[in-house]
Amino acid sequence: MFTTILFYVLAFVLVVAAFRVITANSPVTAVLHLILAFVNAAMIWMLLGAEFLALLLVLVYVGAVMVLFLFVVMMLDVKMEQLRTDIKTYLPMGIIVGLIMVLEMSFVLATGWGQVGPAVDMGNSYNNARTLGEVMYTEYAFAVEVGAVLLLVGMIAAISLTLRKRRDVKYNDPSAAVSVRAKDRVRLIDMPSQPAVNDKSGDPA
Repeated sequence: MFTTILFYVLAFVLVVAAFRVITANSPVTAVLHLILAFVNAAMIWMLLGAEFLALLLVLVYVGAVMVLFLFVVMMLDVKMEQLRTDIKTYLPMGIIVGLIMVLEMSFVLATGWGQVGPAVDMGNSYNNARTLGEVMYTEYAFAVEVGAVLLLVGMIAAISLTLRKRRDVKYNDPSAAVSVRAKDRVRLIDMPSQPAVNDKSGDPA
């Protein structure tokens, strides 16, 4: 009974947070509500017995991706008037795409609703993360390696695209700064003194 009540509470908070993501006036508020939605989804997965997915969602998305989004949004100077104008421009297309996604998910859930039976009792000694790890690195080892190679190629490509030499930046050479000599930088000039300039009253200025 407690698990059922907790599930509905977490689901309600998840729906409210997801609604606030798309209706918040501030981008920072939207990102914070998105973090709340991810945390509630992770707790729901924990209730369903998917411990690995719940921890992965918290560590990867909440701990890394969403915090990065929050920093980027806070550092950018987002003009809300232009953002609202763009939203009104693309709102009809967004509604159409959203309705198509909802219909597709409803079709999938409706076709598989009658085929889902009661959950299998795996026992108290069952470890979801260990079982998932054994399956990933035995039956699907090749798929995991392909995914790792794709991520490596994407990381190298991102570094190659962003790593470019800027010519408008002044760089400092530490070795040249250490080996500098005073006589190369300082030059003493012997200049003759100038006579005093008198003003109209006759007093020296």
